[in-house]
Amino acid sequence: MTPQEERVKEFRRLLTTIEEEVGRVIVGHREAVRQLLIAFCAGGHVLIEGVPGLGKTLMVKSLSQASGLSFKRIQFTPDLMPSDIVGTEVLSDEGAGGRHFEFKPGPIFANILLADEVNRATPKTQSAVLEAMEEHQVTVFGQTHKLEPPFFVLATQNPIEIEGTYALPEAQLDRFFFKLIVHSPSAIELEEILARTTTDVHYEIRQIPPADRAQSVIEEMKTLVRQVLLAPPLSNYVARIITTATPGNAQAPIPEVNQYLRFGPSPRGAQTLALGAKVNALLDGRVNVSFDDIAAITLPALRHRCLLNFQAEAEDVTTDQIIELVLKKVAKR
Repeated sequence: MTPQEERVKEFRRLLTTIEEEVGRVIVGHREAVRQLLIAFCAGGHVLIEGVPGLGKTLMVKSLSQASGLSFKRIQFTPDLMPSDIVGTEVLSDEGAGGRHFEFKPGPIFANILLADEVNRATPKTQSAVLEAMEEHQVTVFGQTHKLEPPFFVLATQNPIEIEGTYALPEAQLDRFFFKLIVHSPSAIELEEILARTTTDVHYEIRQIPPADRAQSVIEEMKTLVRQVLLAPPLSNYVARIITTATPGNAQAPIPEVNQYLRFGPSPRGAQTLALGAKVNALLDGRVNVSFDDIAAITLPALRHRCLLNFQAEAEDVTTDQIIELVLKKVAKR
């Protein structure tokens, strides 16, 4: 076995073991957990949408425990200030009359950050997370402070409450690698949830990477992802998906795209398709991307990047429906 094959095998073992550990706590949501891990290894951030009580917070916390990374949770509220997230400079007394300003880091200084109900905070506070998500750094009083890698933001929002919320701007939505939809459990899954949560039996999640190397192991996995081959036909397939989903584009022959979309996905959407497909390939033990790898992650990668117009909202047309039409059209060409 070559060194490259050994790295792929170890990548697959680590990620599937972490997935199994999270699955021991989270009932159902197998697809959401898999997509969460894909974004995690690709170095992206995730927006999770679902009603309260579906285990979104527990899912994120379980991931941090299984991966051995530091975890912080911020409950976003209308009175939350940017300094409550990134930190601030405080005046410290050195004794003998000496004083100096000292930076006190906020909860954003963690490997995995859960931004709970992110749409409840004001746009000013939401923007405090933007620099950290894109640049992996924060700036306080003109001083730049680097965030220790890996840095992974998972934000949740409640789709049924509108009062007291602030919709995320398109620029911030585009910074999320995936948007995941968490649905209510089935009757069988509810029975399993009751069995796991209403008894005195509790499962402790194992930390999979070695405790002293957790951060470096995750960074090595992210490096391996970018070494997976994306052949020219696959790169062309990604480009055709993006252009076909863009209204007004000469290569968008689908009437529904021009009829229901205001804007299509940005180049970040293409990057997301490529990187997510590479993780999918590694999970299958391959070092080259297939068409199925790309199609499997197209919905979570593009559903928040295709912006509906008023007509689509009036007719209850969803972005998922438009993206599925795009995939069918591109597959025939």
